[in-house]
Amino acid sequence: MKFDQHQEPAILIVDDQFGIRILLNEIFQKEGYQTYTASNGVQALEIVQEYHPDLVILDMKIPGMDGLEILKRIKEKESDIKVIIMTAYGELEKIKQAIESGAITHFAKPFDIDDVLNAVKKELPLKSK
Repeated sequence: MKFDQHQEPAILIVDDQFGIRILLNEIFQKEGYQTYTASNGVQALEIVQEYHPDLVILDMKIPGMDGLEILKRIKEKESDIKVIIMTAYGELEKIKQAIESGAITHFAKPFDIDDVLNAVKKELPLKSK
């Protein structure tokens, strides 16, 4: 079942670090976005399947299924979902592969929260603002 009636754009935050998920979730909710969080690839793909978020913020280093694999599977299921990746500083090969697989941009950790917020706002303007 497709949920295209989001009041506001929906964002899925995928990171195995609890603190980062909570931080990003709070920031995007305060801005007015609908948010979902996942700590691993299996959860992320279930949320994509069920809720069809507009954008995914995806950490590349996730135990089990790595970010590149998650990205490819998201794009197979829903090619129009925008994906922003987060990497450890200096993972140039991973960044290159992710962009080739459909990611729109990337941020190195530790990231500036305003930079991430501005990138999301550029890709997903809020309807009510």
